[in-house]
Amino acid sequence: MNSMDDSDVQVINVSRRAFLGAISAVGLVLVVGCSRRDTASADPPKYGADSMPHGWVDNPLAFVAIAADGTVTVVCHRSEMGQGVRTSLPMVVADELEADWRRVQVQQAPGDEQRFGNQDTDGSRSVRHFFAPMRRCGAAARTMLEQAAAAHWGVPSGEVTAVNHEVVHGPTNRRIGYGELAVAASHLKVPAGDTLRLKAPSQFRYIGKGEVRLVDGPDIVAGRGMYGIDTVLDDMLFAVVARPPVYGGKVGSYDAAAALKVPGVVKVVEIPGTPPPSEFQPLGGVAVIARNTWAAIQGRQALKITWQDGPNVVYDSKAYRATLEQAARTPGEVVRNQGDVPAAMARAARRIEAEYYIPHMAQTPMEPPAATARIVDGLCVIWTATQAPQATRDRVSKRLAMPSENVTVNVTLLGGGFGRKSKPDYVVEAALLSREMKGVPVKVTWTREDDVQHGYYHTVSVEHLEAGLDAAGKPVAWLHRSVAPSIRSIFGPDPRHEAPFERGMGLVNVPFGIANLRVENPAAEAHTRIGWYRSVSNIPHAFAIQSFVAELAAAAGRDPKDYLLELIGPAQRVDPRTMGDSWNYTESPERYPFDTGRLRRVIETVSREAGWGRKLPPGQGLGIAAHYSFVTYVAAVVQVAVSGKGELTIPRIDVALDCGPQVNPERVRTQIEGACVMGVSNALASEITFKAGRVEQSNFNDYQVARIDAAPREIRVHLIASDFDVPLGGVGEPGVPPIAPALCNAIFAATGKRIRQLPIRDQLAAHGSQPAANG
Repeated sequence: MNSMDDSDVQVINVSRRAFLGAISAVGLVLVVGCSRRDTASADPPKYGADSMPHGWVDNPLAFVAIAADGTVTVVCHRSEMGQGVRTSLPMVVADELEADWRRVQVQQAPGDEQRFGNQDTDGSRSVRHFFAPMRRCGAAARTMLEQAAAAHWGVPSGEVTAVNHEVVHGPTNRRIGYGELAVAASHLKVPAGDTLRLKAPSQFRYIGKGEVRLVDGPDIVAGRGMYGIDTVLDDMLFAVVARPPVYGGKVGSYDAAAALKVPGVVKVVEIPGTPPPSEFQPLGGVAVIARNTWAAIQGRQALKITWQDGPNVVYDSKAYRATLEQAARTPGEVVRNQGDVPAAMARAARRIEAEYYIPHMAQTPMEPPAATARIVDGLCVIWTATQAPQATRDRVSKRLAMPSENVTVNVTLLGGGFGRKSKPDYVVEAALLSREMKGVPVKVTWTREDDVQHGYYHTVSVEHLEAGLDAAGKPVAWLHRSVAPSIRSIFGPDPRHEAPFERGMGLVNVPFGIANLRVENPAAEAHTRIGWYRSVSNIPHAFAIQSFVAELAAAAGRDPKDYLLELIGPAQRVDPRTMGDSWNYTESPERYPFDTGRLRRVIETVSREAGWGRKLPPGQGLGIAAHYSFVTYVAAVVQVAVSGKGELTIPRIDVALDCGPQVNPERVRTQIEGACVMGVSNALASEITFKAGRVEQSNFNDYQVARIDAAPREIRVHLIASDFDVPLGGVGEPGVPPIAPALCNAIFAATGKRIRQLPIRDQLAAHGSQPAANG
């Protein structure tokens, strides 16, 4: 038990079986109702949480337990990777429950979507999808406690009220604690969802206040936080895997004699690979199992392996870029078309054209993938850092040919995820090796080199844009061709085109009031594993569009901010389907229309707070960009300083965010601050390249991320206030996309140099500062 002050809460990390056993010993589980989507229903269309596998659950039997001493345990079913979800969702339950936060402890759920609802912690939707179910969960528990107290005193239920971990009888001021009521409450009929009395926002104690500290904070700071890579079990063995250097390659032959002579090495095992499309299954290779990780690594280095590379050996980043550029310069599949773009281009007074390149990138979470598996008596137990507990359970079950109910996935803290840990290939590896070792626990650890060279990479793309301007410099025609291999290529035959969800990330749903607008998606073949990366395809689309808008403003002799607002036009609520976006982040187009007024508001807010247009010293400049993603509106102003030698520093970034109501404002701010640093890293340094099908980078010495000296000196986050009757938007990812274009636009303002390819790296070396218009 950790000592707690007024803001602390205990976190416990045990398996589901241990948790239920502890509760059974106490015998005081508060049991109330469950409401889940009917997955068998064919209509009407499902949106939001209803559209996700296994939907949502608001059943306190799954999420709430009350002990005799009044301790409230709240289960968090989403994965914690620094975004604060293990604080935010339990905090919502505790608020509606009227629980004293000092008497709340948080329990991490195992992978079990039948019990907890959807658990995929990605898409910036944990709070967005589970804010309402967790409110109902807490309110139902509170209602039953109030009913139990009323029965105990023999008074009308309308005379009692739950207040701060007690139920109070108004007329007599009698009080009784939650622990004394839990057993009686558990025998009451579950209140119907539409009868629950939810708090008015003015009654919130924790929601929206930003005063609740991270429940994991003390353990993380003190080194007590348990991550997947920290798992240690009795008699555990340790493994690393030599994987095919080319996607789709396989082992031709191998000689393990030298590896087996390394002290501590126990066994060398070949793991069968999965031919493309490999989905979330292992790449295959040769595993070295040892008494410790160091011995396993040394044994792997001693292996002699002949690889059969397969067809993707031809993958070469330089040649592939040329292929993408050629595709981008010829017509492709039309994914949005309004007006007559060719005719309008022909009539235009001036035509502007630009092309932008964004490379592959790797998620490189600080904790690389790691998983431990143990198989005993036909039961497989996993300990791992995963963003997708149910997907992990399903893939292990399938690969082991074991019933899903015989697989338990215990979710640890994640030392970063960014989409990489949504793909459980590394967990399947651990399960296969435990089976090979007759059920002995085996921990598979990926080194940084493994992570960089065998990951699921952010797509590479070329974005080709053309605009026709009238005599006043206003666009009368807009053409955008986006060429990028698709994430769908890992799930089935390569579609060679971006999927609707990728196109819906800022490509087709460009919100500009241009009468003649056309978006095309030429074909691009995938040659490596493409996967989710924080903000996904919003990154290339926002970079290209917001950079191009600034180029058009310069061509027209206009202020970039004013020009951007003029393109967006007046405030209006637009059905995303009319813009060619049938996806809309799975949300209802009626409940979540594209609101250009909210986009305008973040632009106006950030430009005002950043002092847009202020006079800056020579070599400094301001850049602006805005983007809509994950049903949230974000605008950024970046200030840069470029020395005469082309050395770049970032004195300040301002970001305005409208995500609807902010459930945990402090965590919203920190996620946006992190997004700024990651956006800067994407822009300045990060790039994965291939030659002969192999990744050329290996570690942080050549796969660069932003270091402290490159990070913004100051980040100011400006949250747009919102009532709780506005639907929630996402937070974890929307802050990333506008940073790179705002940064590059600022560089132009400071130096007159246009940046059209990322990363920037040494592109400024020969371009010292030049006088340029600020802002």
